[in-house]
Amino acid sequence: MLELTNIDYFYLFTGIFFIVGFLTPLMRKFAISADILDRPVHAHKTHENPIPYLGGVAIIIGILLVSYGGLIYQGRSTSNFWTASSLLIPASILGFIGFLDDWKNLPPFPRFIAQSIAGVLTASILIATDTIGNPSGNVFLDALITVIWVVGISNSINFFDNLDGGAAGTVAATSLGLFLITQDNGQYFLSALSITTFGAMLGFLLWNKSPARIYMGDAGALFLGMLVSVLALRLNPEVDGRTASFAIPLLLLAIPILDTSVAVLSRVRRRISPFQGGRDHLSHRLMRRGFTKRGSAYALWSLSAIFVAIAVTLATSKGDTNLILGLAIAFWLGLFLLFFNSEDSD
Repeated sequence: MLELTNIDYFYLFTGIFFIVGFLTPLMRKFAISADILDRPVHAHKTHENPIPYLGGVAIIIGILLVSYGGLIYQGRSTSNFWTASSLLIPASILGFIGFLDDWKNLPPFPRFIAQSIAGVLTASILIATDTIGNPSGNVFLDALITVIWVVGISNSINFFDNLDGGAAGTVAATSLGLFLITQDNGQYFLSALSITTFGAMLGFLLWNKSPARIYMGDAGALFLGMLVSVLALRLNPEVDGRTASFAIPLLLLAIPILDTSVAVLSRVRRRISPFQGGRDHLSHRLMRRGFTKRGSAYALWSLSAIFVAIAVTLATSKGDTNLILGLAIAFWLGLFLLFFNSEDSD
């Protein structure tokens, strides 16, 4: 069984922080030389000058190096390599699809098909290995929920990556919450991946915070979406009641889910394609209310931190969680109504 100490977590965190912090400017130089840039040719873009992509490639390389390097260094068994690969390989495949999109600008439908295939593959692995926390008890329903969750969260993180540091800071908050919950429950493998993801986000934010010098692109957003969605699925929080157990992953990712819900439903209401870009995300709405880019990022990070704190409280609380859960749901619905009823803009 994989068991880690505090010093192990420290090594994982510092290792990935410096690796991603070092690789990101190298990928920036390569992206500029290869002309892999995010050009502000669409109205929904918030930057004025071309920004290089491929920050996500630095994140992927860093997480793979630290994850497999840690397993090799500690001489872990074949089963631990299989467990790691069952998560990291599908996420890397999805990241590769995102890289192709960053490079060649793929149409939405092939990306969706690739995400769905990755979701089905991941669901099959999770169901076959019985590694989903708190399943419904019905194999078909478990598989369907897993596919919808993986594809939905992967797209949510991708959609949410529309602001300097926005997605990276939010994933940092989510992964820190995942670490606190899994470390408390003795889920050492999940806690190791969670603290690794947290360190990777902080290392990337050195270059991605406003004003961003590089973007993670679809490569990073889809990889991270797959990663955190499956980590959240594998949670086994020690709480009473199935409702609270299922609510914890939703709370950990409440703000990306809110952003996607507001944007998609807004586009459906206006009879335009949900896949069409627009200035209807939370970041755009905040900036129309007078927030700067940096202020918008701080606001979204803060909201993410609030919901993550609620999730951690639910997961570690030994008492009645109904009041906490009710307040969290009311807060989320209030934010939804506030943003959904604000002014839309294409």
